[in-house]
Amino acid sequence: MTAKELRGKYLEFFKARGHAVIPSASLVPQNDPTVLFTTAGMQPLVPYLLGEKHPQGKRLVNVQKCLRTNDIDEVGDATHGTFFEMLGNWSLGDYFKKESLSWSYEFLTSPEWLGLDKNRLAVSVFAGDDDAPFDEEAFEIWRSLGISEKRITRLPKENNWWGPAGETGPCGPDSEIFYWTGAPDQVPESFNDDNDLWVEIWNNVFMQYNKNIKGSFEPLAQKNVDTGLGLERALVTLNGYDEIYKIDVIRPIIEKIEEISGKKYDETISEIPLNPPFTKGGNQKAMRIVADHLKASAFLIADGVEPSNTERGYVLRRLIRRAVRYGRQLGIEGIFCFKIARVAIEIYKDIYPELSREENSIEEQLTKEEEKFAKTLESGLKQFENVKIKIKNDSAKSGIISGEIAFNLYQTYGFPVELTKELAKEAGLEVDEEKFKDEMKRHQELSRAGAEQKFKGGLADHSEQTVKYHTAAHLLLAALRQTLGGDVNQRGANITSERLRFDFSHPQKMTPEQIKEVEDLVNEKIKEDLPVACEEMALDEAKAKGATGIFDSKYGERVKVYTIGSPSTGPSTGSGQCSGSAAFSREICGGPHVERTGVLGNFKIVKEESCSAGVRRIKAVLK
Repeated sequence: MTAKELRGKYLEFFKARGHAVIPSASLVPQNDPTVLFTTAGMQPLVPYLLGEKHPQGKRLVNVQKCLRTNDIDEVGDATHGTFFEMLGNWSLGDYFKKESLSWSYEFLTSPEWLGLDKNRLAVSVFAGDDDAPFDEEAFEIWRSLGISEKRITRLPKENNWWGPAGETGPCGPDSEIFYWTGAPDQVPESFNDDNDLWVEIWNNVFMQYNKNIKGSFEPLAQKNVDTGLGLERALVTLNGYDEIYKIDVIRPIIEKIEEISGKKYDETISEIPLNPPFTKGGNQKAMRIVADHLKASAFLIADGVEPSNTERGYVLRRLIRRAVRYGRQLGIEGIFCFKIARVAIEIYKDIYPELSREENSIEEQLTKEEEKFAKTLESGLKQFENVKIKIKNDSAKSGIISGEIAFNLYQTYGFPVELTKELAKEAGLEVDEEKFKDEMKRHQELSRAGAEQKFKGGLADHSEQTVKYHTAAHLLLAALRQTLGGDVNQRGANITSERLRFDFSHPQKMTPEQIKEVEDLVNEKIKEDLPVACEEMALDEAKAKGATGIFDSKYGERVKVYTIGSPSTGPSTGSGQCSGSAAFSREICGGPHVERTGVLGNFKIVKEESCSAGVRRIKAVLK
């Protein structure tokens, strides 16, 4: 089965059961500072899972592009990847466990759909604890569907519980479905989650509780269903493959790497004179890393991410540089990243048209970063020569490159420890690998602690102050467009309960006069205590009414439009005048917002700076 066939079957199945097909959201979360990337299909739907009304209804289905980098160092084995697609369906306070589990079972086993062998299925349910009871309802549903009790395993919260994403919020038990990937005649009578031949292929999450500030769990008024079926993992299972790199959306990328490297995927790297030298090893790991990382990079750039030393840009930079390093290990010379990315663009362009639209930008960013890394490597080699001389001339060093020095070469010059080890070996030196690992671990802990502090809270918590900042962002965009021109568009937002960070397209630094004009205009509209109204309408109607938004695949057929200043009988003037039928601001948005601007307080821009080429960043507070 191909990826196209699986996507089509999944959407068709749930569309026939009353689900509206919604488009994939961007890999860059909109108005959610709690995460760097969209890591699951439910992430863009958090406002609706918390009670906001979705314009497409209570039953939704989609294919969501996702990116997870927690296991980036594991990429290269048979199962790990950074970019993946998640098939998901949701019930927003509509159907619950019976329908969700029954439909999952039908889709997987019916000959009309995937036709998997029923005798190779097993499931897990929440075992229960002091917070919530054993999920007897899910257990009985699976039994009624014909799953043997020996194949229904009760597992604790660490295995079968979802959320909340923060300290508080919606959460609940889940039920996971596993498929036996070993020999059909050797299926165990009972399920054991420690056996790797049982592969999880689907997860049904039942959000039926809310964790409050006291840490206790209360029943939710709106009970939701959130399911996820990983496309790549499902294709591996359906086709009987032993790795994800054989499926039809990845194999052509591997074949392109074979072509430009002159190596074969299943062969072992021979002794190749490399400059700089890299650790020798199997072609498979190197090709998997190059394929996965450059595909992920193409998707990130298409969604507006550029390489940098911070946040999303740093992750993108790491992906590209890791791909370059392993490309050199394969003996690839010269600039090659975009040649690989072009294959990924061709594979995915029909379902994700943004790849075609941003093809020039993808080529430019990949090439620029690849050239920059080549210079970084050159600088690193010079630094290594200095280190080598010092150590050889100091008998107290005992021919050992310390973990601190190895980490500095990695952190500052992009030197992988494998490269440092190989260079050291040629010079008759050794690397203190244990101390290097300690340095890496310490750095990761500091980074993680910083990230947790930085991204603590955010729009997902729907706190009163966060909602105010979200509404203020609408006023800010309208004021920027009036002051700087109608070509200004939002390029990102990071909203917490303490401040607003807003990225927008503009080629020059704003003058102090322009900053004051924007600030005064926002405060003027706050003082006028304008109403904030929400309407649902067709996307074309929203465009006709002058609503701002990035009109690409992120929107469905019906959208929510928030208008600040007047009814939506006419377009936003962009002039700041709210008389007659004109609005000051009209945007397509999921919410939430305040009801009137007068509650926002005083708006103050505290900083205006460059974010990236052609993009400026404003940081503002409400006092």
